[in-house]
Amino acid sequence: MSTVNDISSVNPDLNSEVMSKVDDIIEHYKNMPGCLIPVLEDSQRVVGYLPVELQEYISEAINIPESTIYGVVTFYSYFTMIPKGRHTIKVCMGTACYVKGIGEVLNRLESQLKLKVGGTTDDRRFSLEAVRCLGACGLAPVVVIDSDTHGGVSPDKLENILSQYQ
Repeated sequence: MSTVNDISSVNPDLNSEVMSKVDDIIEHYKNMPGCLIPVLEDSQRVVGYLPVELQEYISEAINIPESTIYGVVTFYSYFTMIPKGRHTIKVCMGTACYVKGIGEVLNRLESQLKLKVGGTTDDRRFSLEAVRCLGACGLAPVVVIDSDTHGGVSPDKLENILSQYQ
């Protein structure tokens, strides 16, 4: 079985403290039927994403083929193999928001944060997503950060909004 030192030398996000928590998760679910999804969910909660090295580690620990784990991780949109930021910014691209100027808001976000949709800032402060509709058309244009909905967003309001999230 891979050791924590082996893994942390390849991926610094998988340090001994994090891997100790992953080991606890694996131990908790290990002999339960259908343990894969709960192990992946809880591990992603701890690490923030499911890198290949972690998938390999889990594969060895619960004796499920790496290909099966990779298949589950890539099939379900809940799981991610890409590090995410501490805060997720969702920009509504629905018709009402689009008509009211969300395109300029998105352009400013990409420029200000130096990233594209689907990316994460280098300091892992923010991840940026474009979504079809957030169901808040009356507040258009809308941006949701974590669980906070910001309506009537303009490019000039972004700096103030982003400053609330460290």
